[in-house]
Amino acid sequence: MPTSDEIVIVGGGIGGLAAALSFHAAGRPVRLFESATEIRALGVGINLLPHAARELDALGLADELLAAAVAPETLSYFTKHGALIWSEARGRAAGYHWPQISVHRGTLQTILLAATVKRVGADRIHCGHHLTSLAQSPGGVRLRFRDRATDHDVTFDAAAVVGADGIHSVVRQVLVVDEGRPKWNGAILWRGLVGHEPVLDGRTMIWAGHPEQKFIAYPIRDLPDGRQQINFIAELGRPNDPFAEREDWNRPGNLDDFAPAFASWQFPWLDVPALLAASPGTFVFPMVDRDPLPSWSDRRVTLLGDAAHPMYPIGSNGASQAILDGRVLAACLRDHTDPSEAFARYESVRRPATSAIVIANRGLGPEVPMQLVEERAPHGFTNIADVITPDEIAAVTDSYRRTAGLALAALADPTSLGDRAY
Repeated sequence: MPTSDEIVIVGGGIGGLAAALSFHAAGRPVRLFESATEIRALGVGINLLPHAARELDALGLADELLAAAVAPETLSYFTKHGALIWSEARGRAAGYHWPQISVHRGTLQTILLAATVKRVGADRIHCGHHLTSLAQSPGGVRLRFRDRATDHDVTFDAAAVVGADGIHSVVRQVLVVDEGRPKWNGAILWRGLVGHEPVLDGRTMIWAGHPEQKFIAYPIRDLPDGRQQINFIAELGRPNDPFAEREDWNRPGNLDDFAPAFASWQFPWLDVPALLAASPGTFVFPMVDRDPLPSWSDRRVTLLGDAAHPMYPIGSNGASQAILDGRVLAACLRDHTDPSEAFARYESVRRPATSAIVIANRGLGPEVPMQLVEERAPHGFTNIADVITPDEIAAVTDSYRRTAGLALAALADPTSLGDRAY
């Protein structure tokens, strides 16, 4: 087949756009295809950890992003009664060179898209093209898309393909036959945004409860009237509920389905029922992931982000790890002319790291101390030191930071992943 020298990215989400910018910066021609008819600013809040902030800084986007976001300085964990379990510093307050960034997912995607249009070119972004098949030859890959505007099939020949098309990735389905649906752990998340007075100091993320019933809240933007846009997540374990519908972060939820479970969560520092009542709506999603794969790549095709390693949204790793994927992959494509060699090197770096996070998140990740406190003192306590020791907490949190690549020592090197040799 006649083959272009371009790398095709399938999927225009955060991972796909960050990868497109990174490939372009590395000198590899790139083209992006997105199934949706337009890339829109959808979703709710997300967190970008310092190692992802470093990569966005290397792409020249960190300052613009921070202007529309909040950089949290503290993460505090509470019981279901509102009692403090422990607090830890985050981002620059914890000694990192880069901040943690709490931002609306749509804001991040809009910034990435605008940069991609400007640097890569609007003519290289094709919306409304749904991948239906791909076939490899010794010299390239032929992709077939359904053009949603014309309802006709179109083909494109590429040097290589990167599947960044999410948890229901079509590219992954080509590589992994009959994998089936994502794995659900029995928990359901309701996510929403609300204008609200700052919680605590306005720079604190709060996690309250335990894995079977949890409430998370953090600011993602300071509002002109002194309030903040607060992102919240209400999580309930409901393993007996039928939840067979397709996962979709933009599927509307219903307050009546979960708010009554939090009716008594009126703490001196936050009235959870009042915050929920002020929300204009929610989105509902099951807690799902997929088993780590033994391989992401087949010759000139590989995976990235949720297509490669969908994980439970614990520890703020989803978007961050997708950005890291794109940066490492770009460096590998810069250093290895043969895409097959580049993909093999990329996978050797990123697959073990992300597989470890998937497994750690299944084991509750940094939330283990919350579960221990619930088991040991379900009715509350007078002194947290009587329930759990600082050393127990530190053992869990330090281990998770190492697994996620966030140990302070690991980020002492300011060199971007995209500028390293692999």
